[in-house]
Amino acid sequence: MASSVSPPVPASSTRIRKGVAPLRAGQGKSFLLRRLHSITGIVPVGAFLLEHFISNAFATNGATAYALQVKFLSGLPFRVFLEVFGIFIPLLYHAFYGFYIWYRGEGNATEYPWAGNWFYTSQRWTGAIAFAYILYHTWVMRFSGVHLPEYPGAAFGKVQMEFFTQPWTVGFYIVGIIAASWHFSYGIWLFAAKWGITVGENARKKFGYVCTAFAVLLIVLGLATIRAFYQFPQQAIDPAGAKRIEAGEQYNQEHSNR
Repeated sequence: MASSVSPPVPASSTRIRKGVAPLRAGQGKSFLLRRLHSITGIVPVGAFLLEHFISNAFATNGATAYALQVKFLSGLPFRVFLEVFGIFIPLLYHAFYGFYIWYRGEGNATEYPWAGNWFYTSQRWTGAIAFAYILYHTWVMRFSGVHLPEYPGAAFGKVQMEFFTQPWTVGFYIVGIIAASWHFSYGIWLFAAKWGITVGENARKKFGYVCTAFAVLLIVLGLATIRAFYQFPQQAIDPAGAKRIEAGEQYNQEHSNR
């Protein structure tokens, strides 16, 4: 006669893995929105961020080099169209849907302090800080004060004036650079995992080291750029001075006051 009692289940087969799954694709409409959120974080938002780091690094070569880079970007064809549809709209979607994910998510970093939860929480906070930093920086450099597309030679002095007259902005920029660098770099790691580029724990772990090194590189580049604005005398931001800086003349605010 067969026994009706089921054999005991080995303890190892009922063991629950600690933590939470860090990658959740969603279903249906949520899946599409999350995928769109993921890809906009790389292109165009991430690409714009990387370009911004590189363009700002021209400041290490002085005011004229920085002015010529600003002039080049301002002279791109369909600049306003590119700004609106290639930067502002994707950035706003990526940011606000990211806030929505944060609102609906359950990180539980303090209750369940495993790597997946901490990375999830850091990605949300660095995203919020980076978004505030980008909004502030865009407003100051693009929409207030001297109009840089018309006077690119004033760009270097405009940043200097902000740093010299409002020292708190330097700390804010440093925090913003660190947050944006981490958010973008870890976003690349998430993108590779979600889209099946890195398959398996070993591949993801190795790529994590690459992304961490990339974040450090961006931070160093950003800090070196900030330092460059302190290495040169205060540059002019008046129209005449800006034109002379753009032409390559060594012109600074002291000369403009004479």
